[in-house]
Amino acid sequence: MLTYELEKRGREPLYYALYRHIREDIAAGNLAAGEKLPSKRALAEHLGVSTVTVETAYRMLADEGYIAARERSGCYVRAVIPAPGPAAPRDREPMRLLPEEEPAPAEADFPYSLWFKTLRRVMSDQGSRLVARSPNEGCAVLRNAIARYLLRYRGMYAQPERIVVGSGSEQLYEFVVRMLGRDAVYAIERPSYGQIEAVYRGAGARVEPLPIGPAGIDSAALAGTEADVLHVTPFHSWPTGVTAPAAKRYEYLQWAAARPGRFIVEDDFDSEFFMPGKPLQSLYSMDERGSVIYLNTFSKSLAPSMRMGYMILPEALLGAYRERLGMYSCSVPVLEQYALAAFLDEGHFERHLNRVRRRREKNG
Repeated sequence: MLTYELEKRGREPLYYALYRHIREDIAAGNLAAGEKLPSKRALAEHLGVSTVTVETAYRMLADEGYIAARERSGCYVRAVIPAPGPAAPRDREPMRLLPEEEPAPAEADFPYSLWFKTLRRVMSDQGSRLVARSPNEGCAVLRNAIARYLLRYRGMYAQPERIVVGSGSEQLYEFVVRMLGRDAVYAIERPSYGQIEAVYRGAGARVEPLPIGPAGIDSAALAGTEADVLHVTPFHSWPTGVTAPAAKRYEYLQWAAARPGRFIVEDDFDSEFFMPGKPLQSLYSMDERGSVIYLNTFSKSLAPSMRMGYMILPEALLGAYRERLGMYSCSVPVLEQYALAAFLDEGHFERHLNRVRRRREKNG
């Protein structure tokens, strides 16, 4: 019988703590492929929790591809590829918050009232900071706020110095090409969001489309590609709607680990609206080798006109970014950076996401 100390979960919801413990046991091989999990009722009685808690945890594990339910038989562990071991000790030193800058001489779901109230307050409170030139990576106040939000809401640990702010996904795609070079081959999903291929080709990069199936990029095509960079949307590929299960995401990481110098661009489109509970585990969180460039924007979660996005760089790419992109100015207005930082730090963004998720869940 599975036994976990759920009382030591901190502020995690009970169902999420149970899901995390079982997921870690499966990923570590403590629960073997094909092994049957306890029934929901039996596990609930054993752990002293409700059957709803166990049911929610099992459903999340099934959604991620860690387990499979068999009719009238129960839930069984699915085979997953172990994550490659760390090439170096994982970065877990205390978060170093950056010093903030000194003062200088349409969508129906969009929270209009609250956003513009935040803008007015920021304009009143910040004064001359709003007319200062933004650092090229983005203002420290926003990079710090993004790091705190990711840790609080997504369980993702990112040093603020590795976060780069840009004006939407297209600019961030171009940043990737400038960092990794036009001579690299960029593999993408086929079909995929058209702007991905358009921007890569427009930046002079070589692109190799790989066919996507019901669980992600076709394994044979992935194994056969000589690409240097793999651009994937593992949470919600467009237009197919495919979500890559855990086994496929581990396969992507194994691909990157198989040859030095390979990188994965994780385009985490639409992940904030995962239902129920917290979003699925990101490739960035699963990565132990520093091979994942995580990319997300606020265009989908707030409004298309909100041309703000960010990427998290592996430590190995910080030098390349500063050398090849350090001379460019940040294209996101300082006022909007400060307003979004306040929106994140004050919890407005998370409450907005929760309202939209509840409405979507209610409407089916």
